[in-house]
Amino acid sequence: MQKTLKQSVKIEGIGLHSGCSVVMSIHPGKVNEGIIFKRVDMSEKPEVLARYDNVKDTQNCTCIASKEGAIVSTIEHIMAALSVAGINNGIIEINNQETPIMDGSGKIFYEKIKQAGIEEQTAEEKKLKVMKTISFSDNKGNTISLSPADAFIVDFEIEFPSKIVGHQRFVGEITPEIFESSIAPCRTFCEKYQVDYLQSIGLIKGGSLDNAIVLDGETLLNPEGFRVQNECVNHKVLDAIGDMYTSGYHILGKLQASKTGHYHNNELLKVLFSDPSNYKII
Repeated sequence: MQKTLKQSVKIEGIGLHSGCSVVMSIHPGKVNEGIIFKRVDMSEKPEVLARYDNVKDTQNCTCIASKEGAIVSTIEHIMAALSVAGINNGIIEINNQETPIMDGSGKIFYEKIKQAGIEEQTAEEKKLKVMKTISFSDNKGNTISLSPADAFIVDFEIEFPSKIVGHQRFVGEITPEIFESSIAPCRTFCEKYQVDYLQSIGLIKGGSLDNAIVLDGETLLNPEGFRVQNECVNHKVLDAIGDMYTSGYHILGKLQASKTGHYHNNELLKVLFSDPSNYKII
């Protein structure tokens, strides 16, 4: 059956890029409504459905926008938590254009959703089953694909010059247990020179070692070190789970990716929905 939250939950923090204080409240949603973001700080309180065809920007995060131009950015972590928690319907009221970054992972979002409780609704859930292999490649040869499978499986690899990260790979079915222990706690990561550049152009005003892993050459600047083994690739998996949920469905298929990001995730969904023979709604 479709599921929503038993009760509302409020989450407060700062936006990673804006540095502004954000209050985000997740409320139970109606059957077949999907995940909707509502900008309560704007006079008309515009709503934006968290769907791949509402994605307007994928640089450094996933950003959705309404036809009227109301935007909500950095939705990938909360979307991943909602997806794995099994939440099909929910209204997310937010008083700024960016979700709170919290600790840079999906851990707090997932915990808050579980604390709120999950309630079955009166209609059956429909899932998307991948029927044939589809893929998207960029002009650098980085490729992402979806192929048929009976569960949602992710095979993701990254390669960084820094020996601290180097080559990392995650392969496995995305279960609530695996997500909670190995994926949800994994923080966003970047190199110090990227931080310096992004701050110079007015981004990541809310970024700090409290909400990101920062690498400086062969040095990890976070004194506590990594939370889990292969935390960097596992965070990319977190992002991919959230981005794939903008399909509007829980996907039955194998996602395979190498050195890809939000842009590739969104383009893959465009390819998926471009031909009805690529999938079946069951």
